[in-house]
Amino acid sequence: MQLFISTLVQSPVGLAFVVSLVAGMSTAIGALAVLFIRRLSRVTEDVLLSTAAGIMLAASFFSLILPGIEYGIEQFANEVKAVLMVIGGIAIGALLLWSLHHFVPHEHLRLGREGPETTRIKRIWLFVFAITLHNLPEGIAVGVGMMQENTTAGATLALGIGLQNIPEGLAVSVALLSVGYRRSTAIWVGIASGLVEPVGGLLGSFAVWLVQPLLSLFLGVAGGAMLFVISDEIIPETHRRDEYSHVTFALLAGFSLMMFLDVVLV
Repeated sequence: MQLFISTLVQSPVGLAFVVSLVAGMSTAIGALAVLFIRRLSRVTEDVLLSTAAGIMLAASFFSLILPGIEYGIEQFANEVKAVLMVIGGIAIGALLLWSLHHFVPHEHLRLGREGPETTRIKRIWLFVFAITLHNLPEGIAVGVGMMQENTTAGATLALGIGLQNIPEGLAVSVALLSVGYRRSTAIWVGIASGLVEPVGGLLGSFAVWLVQPLLSLFLGVAGGAMLFVISDEIIPETHRRDEYSHVTFALLAGFSLMMFLDVVLV
């Protein structure tokens, strides 16, 4: 087993897969917390999710979009071409996520059902689909980020994604408990919610490996996908109360934390 892992991490794609797997499994820490926590207040849940959104927001800019522009400038020796390449990637990433949300039936805990109507899929699977759609771009971001020449930047991105997965795993598991699912089911779904991230990591890193000159485009795609999730899902979920100043400051705190990690560790 040790030999297999050692061989795997020697490949850039394999290393990206392993790192995204570790980041994704951070959801297990939060999910297992429901052994001691049965319910979160609405305010606490909003603050946790908004902090996670802040981390994702900073990661999108400092670990994906800005490095994408820098790489494009080195490649094209033209700032306009570099910026347009990343903008194109952002648009592609957002459209991909929009398409998945539009065509895949899923259900958010507060916003309700989205996508095509279906009566054949159990509600628990609609939740799972929603979690998958949420976490897939995070895995893609880590996979693409690890394919940069500076792997420390990708590892910092993975650290940030892992940190924000902890409150997400807790929020998912507690929310499932609150709507009537058994504790064991809530824990396993919370843990499994992170398993899509190594799949995304594999997809993102393999795409870059195939077409390395388009790294700036792929960095934009990953950033755009994450920005779509933040704007389309997390912010609406956390701003459904009349008073939401606390979640705004939580988002700023998460943003500041990820910005600090990106500047200090890279």
